[in-house]
This record gives sequence, C-alpha cells and structure tokens, in this order.
Amino acid sequence: MRIAIDAMGGDYAPQEVLKGVSLALKSDPGLEIVLVGKKETIEAMVREEGLSFNYSLLSASEEISMGEKAVISVRRKKDSSIVKGIQLLKEGRADAFISFGNTGAVVAASTLYLGLIEGVERAGIALVYSGLHGPSLIIDVGANIDAKPQYLFKYGIMASIYAQEVLGIERPRIGLLNIGEEESKGTGFIKEVHTLFERSSLNFIGNVEGKDIFRDICDCIICDGFVGNITLKVAEGTMEAMGSFLVSELKSSLWGRLSLLLGKGSFERLKRLGDYAEYGGAPLLGINGLVIIGHGRSRALAVKNAIRVAKKEIKQNITEKIQEKINVIG
Repeated sequence: MRIAIDAMGGDYAPQEVLKGVSLALKSDPGLEIVLVGKKETIEAMVREEGLSFNYSLLSASEEISMGEKAVISVRRKKDSSIVKGIQLLKEGRADAFISFGNTGAVVAASTLYLGLIEGVERAGIALVYSGLHGPSLIIDVGANIDAKPQYLFKYGIMASIYAQEVLGIERPRIGLLNIGEEESKGTGFIKEVHTLFERSSLNFIGNVEGKDIFRDICDCIICDGFVGNITLKVAEGTMEAMGSFLVSELKSSLWGRLSLLLGKGSFERLKRLGDYAEYGGAPLLGINGLVIIGHGRSRALAVKNAIRVAKKEIKQNITEKIQEKINVIG
C-alpha cells in the first residue's frame, strides 16, 4: 500500500503530521508513505523532532491555507501539496491521499482531477463517530451545501456500502435527518429525498431527529453538507463543554476530586468516544479514488488513525464496490 499525505495541511503541520506518520510506520513498517510538501521544511522538521522512518518525498512549493477560496486556489496553485497529492493518486502512484488542510480545496481538487464515480452527481464527506452501541456514520458534513434530492439518495447508497465493508455492519439502517419522524415533516426537498429512499431496496428506516444521532436508531444518517457541518460542530462543542463542566464541578468538592481520581480510567475512555482523533479522518465518498479528509486540528494520533482508515479502504476496494452498487440501485 502506498499512501500520499499532505504534509503541509492542518493547524499543526508539518510537525504533528510527521509524528503521526512515524507512529503509523511503527505499527506497519511495510507501509509506503509519500510526503507531499515543501522539501526543506519537511526535512528540517524530521531532523528537529529526531524522527527516523522511511518515506518518499514529493516536493510542492505552494500551500493552500485554510482561509483561501477552494476552486480558485486549486486552479491557481498547481504546485500546492493538495493538488500534487491528488495528482499522484490520479497517476496511480499512490493508492490513497490524506489531507488535514483546506477541506474545500481537497474536495475541489479531487473532483477536478479524479472525477466522480459514474452515476454520482456530488461527492460527500462521511464522518464516522461513536454512538451508544458502536460506530455510526453521517454524510454529508461539508462537501456540498447546495444539494439536490438525488445527491442525498446517492449518499445513502455510498454510506450503506461503507458501513458494510469498513464498519462491518451487515445490513446498515439508513435514516434521513429531519425536524421530525413523521413523513409529513420537513421541507419539500426533504420529502422528495424521503420518497427516493422509500422506493429503493436500501434498509431505510425513515426520518430521524437530531436527538437520535448518538442513539442506536440507525447506522447511517443522511443530510446535506450545510446541515451536516453545523450538526458536527454543535456536537463537538457540546462534548467539549460538557467535559469541562463535569471536571469543573467535580473539582469543586473533596468528594468530587476523589471521584475524579478514582474514575480517571473511565473518564479517559469517555473522552476517547467523542474524540475525532480516534477515527482519524473522514472519507470523501463518490470520488474516483480514495481520499481522506482529516480535521484541521489533528495531531499525531489523528494522523496515525487516518492512515489506518486509508489502509482499510484500500483493502476493501471501496471505490469499486460503490460503483457496483450505484450501477444496480442508482
């Protein structure tokens, strides 16, 4: 397996990206890693951190920052780490590409250079998270904020395949995120999506509400990128706030501090359940190639786990299986 990684993408790049690669290679020394980015910067950081691991390096003189406009920056900065990494994938010189940089730029470059799976109109970012009874998936969380009903239906097909092959769920339950469970709820757009799912052979259970996201109601939640991204950010903020509230409250009394000490292991496990780093990165489904988009705040553990996700996707031939399913259902 040969995985290309945008060494310049993310708030803590390249330092944390390189540390994460080092961790991944300790677990799987046979893995081939291609770092894409500024040669001098990467080599200097490897020396500075005292890291020792085997890698190839593809020099890219430009970076696309988080605040840049996606399509414009991709077209103008042909020598950026994102564009050059995607081109490696297109040319067959890498089996997957991972970036923790500008999400819009990764989506734009992937669509422009790799193209979409036949029958898919828009790619979607699928986020895996921990529910009460195991992993679940929500798509789309930011790739496409101006969706059409058919886009969401294809998201459902792709999510179902991903949940089967990567998460090991035999017959994934598909739910449509809405403001109520009843078929009569929601906008005309949502009602049209509901009809498409209802008429399909997918295991569609109907509408689900925001309160159901972490419950064992369904395995795959479908929504447009605008709703999905807000949902994701609210969930992240809520978890972080609740963790801070809990620790602050426990530290306010002697018995609370004792409970915090005795329950340290449980609290750490709870924190990991809500930590995006545990899943590493979100697959960009619908693209003709394996692309993983990591959180901009990713540190070494998230980088390591993003590489683990990429390895599993390569092994399961996710792109080919999605194409097969689209041909049958779509």
